[in-house]
Amino acid sequence: MLDAAMAVERWTDLSDGASGGVLEALQRRAGALPQISLTYEAEHKLLWITLRPEPKPVLTLPLIESIRKVQISVWEMWGRAPDRPILFMACRSRGRVYSLGGDLDYYLDCLARNDQAGLVDYARAASDVILMSRNGLNGSVITLSAVHARVMGGGVDSARGCNVMVAEEDATFCYPEVNYNHFPISAVPILSRHTGAVEAEKILLSGRDYSAAEFLDRGVVNALVPKGSGEDWIRRYCAGSQASHAARVALFAAFNAQSGDLASALEGAVASWVSHIMTLTPLEISKLQRITAAQERMLGRLLRNPVEAPAVS
Repeated sequence: MLDAAMAVERWTDLSDGASGGVLEALQRRAGALPQISLTYEAEHKLLWITLRPEPKPVLTLPLIESIRKVQISVWEMWGRAPDRPILFMACRSRGRVYSLGGDLDYYLDCLARNDQAGLVDYARAASDVILMSRNGLNGSVITLSAVHARVMGGGVDSARGCNVMVAEEDATFCYPEVNYNHFPISAVPILSRHTGAVEAEKILLSGRDYSAAEFLDRGVVNALVPKGSGEDWIRRYCAGSQASHAARVALFAAFNAQSGDLASALEGAVASWVSHIMTLTPLEISKLQRITAAQERMLGRLLRNPVEAPAVS
């Protein structure tokens, strides 16, 4: 295993091959990373995490665990070293859906086996990733997300858990769970930090679609940009923020502290969510089953009517 000094030395020694060196060191430390891919842009000190969930665009446990391994590895290897290669970490997705939210198939499988521990593991892993995103890997990086398309439920929270979220004008946001007597794990502690409790309650209880412009007006989105330009906006943000990186990290930390203890709030949210899931009636479980079937039909329609997706860099 590479310690921090070895990792920085490895990155520095490679010079022209810095991008490959950083990724090589990171992937060696993190191990297998199913359902995500990594891209490093040395000029911006930016690590991209591209979500590649299978078999459909939801927050699967393997995807969540892969992101968590990357977060932990970046912190353990470079921490707050003065010349660390990664100052920014950004999440993005591909295709006509950013994320459909939590993995309902996994929930249903746990319920069928009466596997409460499996639900706890999922909820805690998802919350851990959001907490690490929100605190910028213990104050070492600025985290960002680029939402280009439809995002629902827990997918909103995973993107909004980052310090900065940019949305393209075609993006739409929805928390439909309340319509099925359900709710996303971390929505209350994450969403309310941007909209306030009253507006967050309205959004979560409405179950309706919101445009990117509406979420900008409500303080959920940091920037609204034209279609196809979200990733370039992040690159410009990184280029313009390197000189003030430490100050920005400190400000994010101060605002996080002002909003209360997120770790405790997420811990309470996990307990509440698991308790609720375990008490769903057979009728309510059948509704979740119908949602998964509807997701598959929707994805089938998208596959039959494809549009050109941006190439992965």
